[in-house]
Amino acid sequence: MTSSDSNHPAGQDPHNVYEDPAVQQEIRDIADVPAVEVINTAAVHLMSAAAIKCGLAASEDAAELKDLDEARKLITALAGFITAAAPEIGSQHAGPLRDGLRSLQLAFREESAHPDTPGQGPGEKWTGPVN
Repeated sequence: MTSSDSNHPAGQDPHNVYEDPAVQQEIRDIADVPAVEVINTAAVHLMSAAAIKCGLAASEDAAELKDLDEARKLITALAGFITAAAPEIGSQHAGPLRDGLRSLQLAFREESAHPDTPGQGPGEKWTGPVN
């Protein structure tokens, strides 16, 4: 028996994580969460990361954390995600996400040394021009 085999109960394949009781509990837990909550949580994570990359972190080192190339990718992914999810989650959930996205798009433009022309900014392929 190898050292990695000793960490798994007899009969469990150490390469099949789905047999792990902790993973099974996590699967049961996520099964209880409505899709709209999972979608909102994912969007908020993208928004938070994009805000930090735009230099909007609420810390003294915010400028050091700014990375507009990374922010562009996150904002574009967020725009596509919200656009795809909106019909599924309804306007009551999509509206605030769209507002947050627009704020990030405007913050990106303000932080850019050479702002994109309207319609060419991050995510504007999905949202249209943001002014």
